[in-house]
Amino acid sequence: MLVDYHIHTKKCGHARGEMHEYVEAAIARGLPEMGFSDHMPLPYLPLDEEYVMPAARFPEYLADAARLQEKYPRIRIRLGVEADFIPGYTEQLVQILSGYPLDYVYGSVHFIDGWLHDDSRFIDGYQRRGVDNVYRDYFRLVQEAAESGAFDILSHLDLVKKFGFRPQRDIRGLLEETVAAVAESGKCIEINTSGLRKPVKEIYPGRELLELLFQASVPVTLGSDAHAPEEVASDFDLAVALLRQVGYRRIATFRRRRRYLVDL
Repeated sequence: MLVDYHIHTKKCGHARGEMHEYVEAAIARGLPEMGFSDHMPLPYLPLDEEYVMPAARFPEYLADAARLQEKYPRIRIRLGVEADFIPGYTEQLVQILSGYPLDYVYGSVHFIDGWLHDDSRFIDGYQRRGVDNVYRDYFRLVQEAAESGAFDILSHLDLVKKFGFRPQRDIRGLLEETVAAVAESGKCIEINTSGLRKPVKEIYPGRELLELLFQASVPVTLGSDAHAPEEVASDFDLAVALLRQVGYRRIATFRRRRRYLVDL
């Protein structure tokens, strides 16, 4: 029972392919269930359309997903979004999300004090801020995102390693604090295979962090972070192997923001 819940569409401005092509790719790969989770527009986070879906296209996104659910009964198509965690805006985010028939909400930390840390155009920020400081600030924000209660799934939990920068100091204590916050929140994290397609060449989260999550009984789900149809379920064989090595035997699925566990 595999699912791919982290699938984007060209509506977000930096992916390609039609929504039906992603569905057909999921069917071709034998997935019984998939879900769209495009970058949703947030009025308090004004960004260029290359980063998030324009607000005017969001109703179209919802309608297209509903249409595809009818057109492709052979696969369960869930509807989700990926939303950025920005300190101080949790109430606004929760209010926005409550107005839509979503199956799950991904929470991501892409911004550190307004700096888009995972955009290669701004990679100099790692040196200016200091890699150790970036890791500290990033994981503190992940902890806040978990504690906010706004999200169902925390995405690419150690995204901060994307470009291969590693801290010089031992951060195990920081990771343990983060895992404790996630476990206390009762939320889910994802195994995200897109890291294998990035400079770091490693799944999110890495094995050390995943082992801590397993020890804390934090549930997991699966996501490819596909930005093209051919990336759907990419490297899921490696993700499943890692999960089993660590000890996971079940993954989380979602419907109407309720979580269910199924055998892996």
